[in-house]
Amino acid sequence: MTDEEIMTDLRPVLVGNIAGEFFVPSYQRGYRWGRDEVVRLLNDVHESAGKKYFLQPVVVKRRHDGKWELVDGQQRLTTLLLILLYIRQHLPTATLKYELEYETRPASAKYLQHPTFEESRDNIDFFHIFGAFECIREWFDARGNPTLEAINFYKYFSESVYVIWYEAPPKVESTTLFTRLNIGRIPLTDAELVKALVLARSRTLKRDHEIAAQWDSIERDLRIPEVWAFVTGRSSLEATHITLLLDTLAGEPKSGPRPLFHTFETLRAQIEVNDAQDLWDQVIDLHSLVMGWYDSRDLFHKIGYLIARGRRFADLVTLSQDCTKHEFEARLDARIRDDLNLRPSDIAELRYGNRKAEAVLLLMNVETVRRMQLSSERFSFREHAARRWSIEHIHAQNAEQLNRAVQWREWLRLHRDALASLPTIEEMQRADLTTRIDAAMANVSAEVFVPLEQEVSALFSRAGEGEDINVISNLALLSNGDNSALSNSVFEVKRRHVLERDRAGSYIPVCTRNVFLKYYTEAEGQQIHFWGTHDREGYLAAMTEHIAPYLLKEDAL
Repeated sequence: MTDEEIMTDLRPVLVGNIAGEFFVPSYQRGYRWGRDEVVRLLNDVHESAGKKYFLQPVVVKRRHDGKWELVDGQQRLTTLLLILLYIRQHLPTATLKYELEYETRPASAKYLQHPTFEESRDNIDFFHIFGAFECIREWFDARGNPTLEAINFYKYFSESVYVIWYEAPPKVESTTLFTRLNIGRIPLTDAELVKALVLARSRTLKRDHEIAAQWDSIERDLRIPEVWAFVTGRSSLEATHITLLLDTLAGEPKSGPRPLFHTFETLRAQIEVNDAQDLWDQVIDLHSLVMGWYDSRDLFHKIGYLIARGRRFADLVTLSQDCTKHEFEARLDARIRDDLNLRPSDIAELRYGNRKAEAVLLLMNVETVRRMQLSSERFSFREHAARRWSIEHIHAQNAEQLNRAVQWREWLRLHRDALASLPTIEEMQRADLTTRIDAAMANVSAEVFVPLEQEVSALFSRAGEGEDINVISNLALLSNGDNSALSNSVFEVKRRHVLERDRAGSYIPVCTRNVFLKYYTEAEGQQIHFWGTHDREGYLAAMTEHIAPYLLKEDAL
């Protein structure tokens, strides 16, 4: 049986409007809430301070005798009954509209009307019920003016505090439903609540099966990892992805953090004013917009960049309204330009650790791929969202950050292997250095590693090219692993690593691959094993050229 078939009625119900006789069947455990749970509920209601607040759902099924079988939520409903019982002691006009009876405790309905210490020793359920009631009393007494607080609570229960009310059809077997609810098979999320409401309202038009199929199709599209990362900047697969569209349609709350079930409550109001089909048409349109962006090579890369830089999907939806595709692209360009806020002359001044440096390197990669109109390659926002890459030095001149023997040993191994292909060293010197590295790796220490590291690094750095390693012309998107020895390695070691990963089929950012293939270096300056002045100059020039459309004029700022 599907979740849609299980839930036939779904609506918010004020705590003060809960009415009837509730029967807690024997397949459930008895009342077991302790001080922590009771105090948390009291605090939550108190802090809501008259604003709309939604408690967790209550699931019921109508019995043949007219009572409600309480399938799920009995701990909460019992505690609310005890709070109302306490309120009535201070506010005699307060009414109790519902009763509770536990099948395993025939006298429970009576005891819940008047819990006493003497009877609390009769059974474990009464013991916990009395404990909760005393906890409620102590909480109100600690407020200083319990009568005033009781009046406030009664007002909240009557005007602003809701439970989400699920009514299951009689044909559903109760123990099966209870089991599914308690192992999380029916997620209590905004999306699931909206889905149940839309399907329930569409059933009279016999469109519920069609909408359910469309819902599943949209969810599948949004679960494609590259689609999800492109439109959210997140790589993790979440419980429901259609929530992104529903949250966008609901909008943000007028103030403060997003309340529980804000999206459901907002969209429920829209459905009641219009109808479920109107809302569903909006969902369909928003899904089409997302997939249209994804299919457009230019929009995919420009929107993906802005999302990766922290722009919100909902804001870009708003930006796209009331304009042509060409105008939308122009607006996106302006947003990227605002994000960078750089002149061409500013690029060379960017350094490691500067967020603008990260933006420039990301945009260079994105733009390089976007402009390859005859290629099917796309920038992988999924890999970027997963932080598979970080901003790293193309060439590191020292390994000061390494302070453990395992790191020293790995650094030496990497550079020993790279020595084999270094053409600027005599064979006798290569053999001698390799022998000393092997000996050091067997029993490495700081005293042995530091001078050896300096000697090896010097061999991999051309004379006169020991420039500042933190400028942007020595930075690239590199694999973000735990191998700190690799991060602190010279150009040749990293070049070999990148080529090895590329041969293995790993996705390498296009500009990173170009850097280690010396794509940006003029022919007369080529020297494949080093990263020197000519390489930096060519790389910086290419960087500035690729992002030029998004840079300010020199006289700006």
